[in-house]
Amino acid sequence: MTTESILIEMEACKQVCIECQTTCIDTLKYSKNQGGRYLDMAMMSMMRDCAEMCMMCVNMINDGSEFMGNTCSLCAQICDRTALACEQMSNDATMMLCAAICRKCAQHCNAIGLNSASYFRRSSQLTADALLSS
Repeated sequence: MTTESILIEMEACKQVCIECQTTCIDTLKYSKNQGGRYLDMAMMSMMRDCAEMCMMCVNMINDGSEFMGNTCSLCAQICDRTALACEQMSNDATMMLCAAICRKCAQHCNAIGLNSASYFRRSSQLTADALLSS
């Protein structure tokens, strides 16, 4: 991968993560207003977790963190599970939109996670001894 293609992929992932975070928060608010079967606490917690994990990915990518790949891989898993939960309400357009955006985010995050070895790393000033003595 070239540096330019890596940067383009990372920027696309960040934008999709932001969209997913916003959509999950909006869908969570929508669910609270709908009441009834929409007030499934497991699903609501999953949407909140998905939103938080998406923003963590954005922050890790922005920081060039060495944990970016792992974070994005976890985000992909959470997005996939959130999509599955939303798809249980297939007759609701808002829930299906959330599912679609979560799936899109999972694809982007999975790509970052799989290719993280080729991404930028911070040079570490720490030695193994310094880490172990903490």
